[in-house]
Amino acid sequence: MITRHYIRLGDRHVHYRKAGSGPILLMVHQSPRSSAEYAALMEKWAPHFTCIAPDTPGFGQSDPLPGEPDINDFAEAVHALLDALGIDRCAAYGFHSGAIILMTALKQSPARFTRAAMGGYAVWTPDEMALFGDAYLPPFHPADYGEHLTWLWNRILEQSWFFPWFATDEAHRLSVAHDDPARVDAVVREMLDAGNAYQAGYGAVLRAPRDIPPTDAEMPPCLITAYDGDPLQAHIDRLGDMPSGWEARKVATPDDHQHASLDHLLAGEYPEEPALPEADDRGFVAIDTGGFDGLIHWRGNRGSDALHLHEPGRALDSTAAPDALHIDLPGHGLSDDWNSQAPKDWAGWAALIDAVSAELGTLKTHIPAPPPGDPARLYPDLTPDRFGAYLTTAWQIVRARHFFEPWYEAKADNARAFDPADLALEKLATEHRDLLRARAARPYHLALLDKDN
Repeated sequence: MITRHYIRLGDRHVHYRKAGSGPILLMVHQSPRSSAEYAALMEKWAPHFTCIAPDTPGFGQSDPLPGEPDINDFAEAVHALLDALGIDRCAAYGFHSGAIILMTALKQSPARFTRAAMGGYAVWTPDEMALFGDAYLPPFHPADYGEHLTWLWNRILEQSWFFPWFATDEAHRLSVAHDDPARVDAVVREMLDAGNAYQAGYGAVLRAPRDIPPTDAEMPPCLITAYDGDPLQAHIDRLGDMPSGWEARKVATPDDHQHASLDHLLAGEYPEEPALPEADDRGFVAIDTGGFDGLIHWRGNRGSDALHLHEPGRALDSTAAPDALHIDLPGHGLSDDWNSQAPKDWAGWAALIDAVSAELGTLKTHIPAPPPGDPARLYPDLTPDRFGAYLTTAWQIVRARHFFEPWYEAKADNARAFDPADLALEKLATEHRDLLRARAARPYHLALLDKDN
């Protein structure tokens, strides 16, 4: 099972995923992704390592770095995390821009790492850097009517067709093109989480110097591989001379890359896994009620005796009050979904809530009333589609529900009073993410109706 955790580093929270047992393996994801991209790989490598995959600053659920950070700041954030977790030495893996961050961390403190494996390492030519320019990382801010979502969907989709994504000519075509809505949606959601912070993280990587440590440097063993279809495979030939114990080679498939990386990492000797501390104001608890077996996300004051639940289609991010304890219910926010179909009766949800209350030590629960309207119309199907229309559908819903109740009755008789401040774009963006994550909104609404009856 992959578990999820937070740790506080000064004023910043860092979110990370963990799986397995044994020696620590740090896994640094590429930009603009999050540690979620490593879920399948963590399950593969969990029998050999305790896999620790943090969201790098500004991505996933990790807070961004202040100011205008460069690659050294992102590498130092890696060391700060390891320090906070009590990890003195470990193995490490990075893919694409994650490899750039890892390479910088290696150069900052080579003794910290026992071995490293990387999936591609970019060494751009001056002409390639000129092509990227400012076009590769345009600002990404929410727009009143969801225009940013149309751009985002097509930008992520065509990133698998051309590299860079805006160079739409035969010379920049990729052999790994696809139009899989689920794969596009995964990256789109991570970009929505990052917002314009993606510019800092991705930009730091693009601007980073491309210097392999000198051949006489004392460095831990490192393997760099890139597979057919990876735009960085050609960069293997650009790496030049490397330190003793370093190797770079081309492989045929992603599986070949993963197998070679694992074999390399397993060849080292490692210290035992330390106990890992956690933040005291947010986290995840494992709950098993039969119908639900997974992680529930919580935030707030762990000493509070009252548990606050959100409305259907919402999440704790947009409803949390100070000095209180809130959770994301299953199929909402950052919590896992129900094992199969979410229950439509209150008994199924009540059993889950009671289990969470027992785990968190709360004595009473604040349960919201269901919003007015037909559940079948309040929560339409938002399954990712080939053209990304679900994104703009959700955006229109979160705007309309500030004006009308229910939102789908845009009539004078259904007008509701609203505060214009509630239309602030960042607030709407949070509500939009909550609605996209609300896989179980309709059954939860029906369960609340069942409770009242």
